[in-house]
Amino acid sequence: MGSTKEPSLQKNDTKPPGIQFIENLKRSPISYKTYQAIVLIVTFFAYLTYHTTRKTTSIVKTALDPQSPDFNPTVLGAGWTPFNGPDGTELLGDLDVAFLFVYAIGMYFSGHIGDRMDLRIFLTIGMVGTGLFTALFGIGYWANIHNFYYYLIVQMLAGLFQSTGWPSVAAVVGNWFGKKKRGLIMGVWNSHTSLGNIIGSLAASILLKYGWGWSMFAPGLGISFVGIVLFFLLPVSPKSVGAVINDDEEIKEPLLKVKGDEKDDGAVGFLEAWSIPGVAPFALCLFFAKLVAYTFLYWLPFYISHTAIEGRYLTDEESGNLSTMFDVGGVFGADLGTHSSLKGNSRALATVTAIIDGTGSIGAAAGPLLTGYISTKSWNAVFMMLMVSALIAGLLLTRLVITEVAEKIQGLQTHELPRSRPALMEV
Repeated sequence: MGSTKEPSLQKNDTKPPGIQFIENLKRSPISYKTYQAIVLIVTFFAYLTYHTTRKTTSIVKTALDPQSPDFNPTVLGAGWTPFNGPDGTELLGDLDVAFLFVYAIGMYFSGHIGDRMDLRIFLTIGMVGTGLFTALFGIGYWANIHNFYYYLIVQMLAGLFQSTGWPSVAAVVGNWFGKKKRGLIMGVWNSHTSLGNIIGSLAASILLKYGWGWSMFAPGLGISFVGIVLFFLLPVSPKSVGAVINDDEEIKEPLLKVKGDEKDDGAVGFLEAWSIPGVAPFALCLFFAKLVAYTFLYWLPFYISHTAIEGRYLTDEESGNLSTMFDVGGVFGADLGTHSSLKGNSRALATVTAIIDGTGSIGAAAGPLLTGYISTKSWNAVFMMLMVSALIAGLLLTRLVITEVAEKIQGLQTHELPRSRPALMEV
């Protein structure tokens, strides 16, 4: 049996109020496994609600701009000024790119900040802020706001707060789980993205019948509530709660080693993070992959509602529900945001994850922006753009796939246990 070691709490390390209440109630410390379960559950629902609020605008588009060459107002409704005019599709595309551009830029800064402050506080601020500006978009319905710049500014601020999500939850999970136990766990945990999109689509579609404002306001309240729950329960790291760590838990290696100095503040510079092997190819791959994914995420319900199927146009609710099939397929995928070189390395995890996903988010902004303009000419051209982007993303992964397959074959031939990855960089 392995021995145990318990890190001491520092002055700046405070247990979440909910954790303190539970321990006082049961009059005994929470076990390490229980902490891990809490981390998985809380971060799962946290990022699920991030994507729930992110998905709703794609459903609301069908109500804001129902115009099409074969417009049928009895089916699609009257729309919402200024989005129901001849340039409505382009304006909706501008909202997407404003949201995603600020989100992408914010990712780089969020990762940097997240490595240097309490992630529990950082996530709470991000979730409540996301909820506030998502709800403010919906309030435009009841306040009868028809100024395009109101919605543009609200979307930009929502994108800024959304950028706090992925780098932070990835870093927290990385703090609690070693390499050996991440495979299946991370595969199941990563389904929060697709499930959040599905819930966002279904909820927004159902609420449209009561007014499109509810499709934004209700998800905004939802993420704010989960953010408050996270504030009371999320243990950021074993050290932050003084958890007992078993020696059989895999020891995490630092992302960077500094010669002649064993002191590590856990942070890494922006350019240093880019120089880590594999980060740039993964970032570029995610650029093209997200270009495809977010074009579907933001425009698929709109495309379905504006395309006659068996001689009729689907209602807003029907098109929203049908679009969830794309996200159902995503439940079974892998997420490139969890780069393999980060496994087992909690140091600077938020920074590197933010670089990869931030670059991907630039592609996420480019796809919907281009679609808003290209679709007015030809939807066939949009799908051609998506096919080319998917091909490029696949080619960027080719070398990685070949390398990993070769390693698996070699491991089977030698019957050797996988060795731990050495330090990724030495400066």
